[in-house]
Amino acid sequence: MFLALRGQGAWLNSVPIKASAGATLAGARLAGPKRFLDRLSAINPGIVAQPKVHSLALRIARVAHGALDAAFASSGSHDWDLAAADLLVHEAGGALTDFVGRPLTYDGSEAAYGALIAAGPARHAALIELVRDHETEFA
Repeated sequence: MFLALRGQGAWLNSVPIKASAGATLAGARLAGPKRFLDRLSAINPGIVAQPKVHSLALRIARVAHGALDAAFASSGSHDWDLAAADLLVHEAGGALTDFVGRPLTYDGSEAAYGALIAAGPARHAALIELVRDHETEFA
């Protein structure tokens, strides 16, 4: 069972968890929609594409406990898909943002979010930069 409390950390079955701390993409385990992973593999062949975890919340939770180094989400997720997983990954030291690096704002006027990235802080920054440098390939 995953548990997170704002400002107090995150746990899996009562054991504290942390998002992976790596900064490089070489050997990084990434999961998400195949089209994103195919594009990333073409740009950076060192990534290790993982099978898609169909539950978006579980995919992000696996980033929070380090089983995945990063995860992607296609456009169209909603607050109820993301809020708990966002808290979990944040409390585990990671980040969940859009492809520009903006954190999610819940209960807003937008009905759905665009494409998203979850990862530990250094790797998240590297992925944001990579996506920005190849923006047309991820549009």
